[in-house]
Amino acid sequence: MNDAPARPAFVLHDHRKPQPHFDLRLEEGGVLRSWAVPRGLPTSPKHNRLAVAVPDHDLDHLDYTDEHKSIADTGWWEEHDRNERRIVFTLHGIRDNRRYALIKTDKDWLLHLTKDQPAT
Repeated sequence: MNDAPARPAFVLHDHRKPQPHFDLRLEEGGVLRSWAVPRGLPTSPKHNRLAVAVPDHDLDHLDYTDEHKSIADTGWWEEHDRNERRIVFTLHGIRDNRRYALIKTDKDWLLHLTKDQPAT
């Protein structure tokens, strides 16, 4: 019997409607906390991306696709640090492992690729 806790899942949706964007969804508290990321995940620590919090989604969105939405990546996520204005986490996806920070601004969030990345 495995007593290890389940790892929380994540999914990154490539969403084509109404405007092309990505949806980052992190499993937490029985739902998927969700952010719309209009320009995609950052590829360099020098470039932050706007991340707009959107309503939580049901867990069935972990594998949901339709004619306008496909799965760009999926896997599990690991939280490293959190306070009221920041969440630092690693996405352990199919393609790679990347560490990000979601940083709360006055109105929205910024998604930041951290300088320190997990070993591949």
